[in-house]
Amino acid sequence: MAQDAPNVAPDRAEYSPYPEQSFPNQVFFGDTHLHTSYSWDAGLVFNKLSPADAYKFAKGETVVASTGIPARLQKPLDWLVVSDHSDGLGIAPLLTRADPTLLEDPLGAELYELVSQKTIESTQAAYNLWLGRAYEGTNHLASDQNVPKVPWEEIIDAAEEAYVPGHFTAFIGYEWSSAPDGNNLHRVVVYRDGKEEANTRIPLSNELSNDPEALWDWMEEYQSETGGQLLAIPHNGNLSNGLMFDDKRFSGEPLSAGYAERRQRLEPLYEVTQMKGDGETHPALSPDDAFADFETWDKGSFGTEVKTPEMLPREYARSAYRLGLQHQAALGANPFKFGMIGSTDAHTSLPTSREENFFGKITALEPSAHEMRFNEAITGRLGDEANQIKAWETSASGLAAVWARENTREAIFDAMMRREVFATTGTRMRVRVFAGYDFEESDLQRSDFDVHGYENGVPMGADLVASGDDRAPRFLVRALRDPDGANLDRIQIVKGWMNADGTTTERVFDIACGGRELVDGDCDGPVGDTVDQETATWTNDIGQAILAGFWEDPDFDLAQSAFYYVRVLEIPSPRWTTFDAKFFGTELPEGAPVSIQERAYTSPIWYTPS
Repeated sequence: MAQDAPNVAPDRAEYSPYPEQSFPNQVFFGDTHLHTSYSWDAGLVFNKLSPADAYKFAKGETVVASTGIPARLQKPLDWLVVSDHSDGLGIAPLLTRADPTLLEDPLGAELYELVSQKTIESTQAAYNLWLGRAYEGTNHLASDQNVPKVPWEEIIDAAEEAYVPGHFTAFIGYEWSSAPDGNNLHRVVVYRDGKEEANTRIPLSNELSNDPEALWDWMEEYQSETGGQLLAIPHNGNLSNGLMFDDKRFSGEPLSAGYAERRQRLEPLYEVTQMKGDGETHPALSPDDAFADFETWDKGSFGTEVKTPEMLPREYARSAYRLGLQHQAALGANPFKFGMIGSTDAHTSLPTSREENFFGKITALEPSAHEMRFNEAITGRLGDEANQIKAWETSASGLAAVWARENTREAIFDAMMRREVFATTGTRMRVRVFAGYDFEESDLQRSDFDVHGYENGVPMGADLVASGDDRAPRFLVRALRDPDGANLDRIQIVKGWMNADGTTTERVFDIACGGRELVDGDCDGPVGDTVDQETATWTNDIGQAILAGFWEDPDFDLAQSAFYYVRVLEIPSPRWTTFDAKFFGTELPEGAPVSIQERAYTSPIWYTPS
């Protein structure tokens, strides 16, 4: 008979290899940019759903949309930021409740009278009244810091109630919506903190200042007063008409090292893709990139100013990275050293990013056979109709993917600060990238891929220091398709670098191909297209579920500063407009693509000479 094991520790008080590991080992998918009825441009135009409803939906519950349609995510999100506009925060629910303070104000009383009629015409009139007074500069309710006090507490309470550390993270946040002359300089502000810190200050209204540096002042004052921490995420540079990545400050003063360091510290991320188009690059900026023309919005913004070619380099992420290298050389600091994420910017309280489950940008454009679902003008409403962007051009995008150790506010926020994040256009593919000098192609097959990557290189979002000799950087990349999505077409590395004469150059390299050979740095032909327009279906007969690539920079010059990021493309699948045309029996809008190649963009890895 075997003797019972003694109740003593073994000779070595260790066995599990994991207690000492601290590197990120999980991907958490979320949305940093969602509006509820507490945003004036949602609540005044039919959205009835609260921040609490938005968190329920993100957690996977079925929620009845404002139009009466039951809605549910295919799978829950891991985390969410409800980011309602700070100007007039909560004005719609306050009007619905007949808030006494608002009724005593002439503008508030006029709005209440219109909202109370509950007709389409009166609702539109209330929206126009609010917006018109804002354009005139006479909307005092938008900047009154007393108006948002109760709604802000309710938003905070909804986040605190929804937050379940380890299971679902609900961030406190808001959107600061600067739009000089209708040009987009919006930022989402995200709190690492909870109620105690967040409730000490009312969110800053852009009606008090359109200058992003005023927001930075507010953020730094909050951090100094509370000991808390904030970050801001700019978005929609493609609608900024050249202002987002400008070569001067908002005030007109030249950029400085202090400005660059401050912007990099407070704005570590950029929302590169969302419903209002994709902002990675533009075909005019990247003419040799076959995939540059993707969900492109380039006809202007929300004002009357028409887009001109010289604006484009200051609107897109890839060109901003190139400009950042030049600023680094001139200033000693890079103002455009940001990681990339995606998010929705939905104003329905429903963060939907799957093509077959797209509930639209605003409540009025939720699923229906009505012509406005496709043809309502989104931008260019104040100018020439030829410069309008229509609702069918809206993208069912995107998601923010974060590499972190655990699903908590602290872990996800810290990952965003170190830029260990990637953007997707709605797909939940997983992407890993490491750069170093000692990697080998055989490392792609290692069972301890992540351990080896962190011990011998750096991940997305990091800086790669010089090797001390003339060795070129080597990259290891793994990509796994969305389990419920399309196969992968290819993995690419996008490189940009600084030439000796001060100019910059870019090049896109294919490093892995799904179902065909890699020939001289390019996939051997296109992957194909299995989309059937009539049935709105596709098959995974082409591409591959998993791709991995090893790449060594063939043109490396240790004296040239550079950035590298990974782009992964899926095979074509039906676009949301194709699903809608099939479901409702409507005609696909003229110019609408039948299929789309969903994609992911990782944060760059930067190389700076010693």
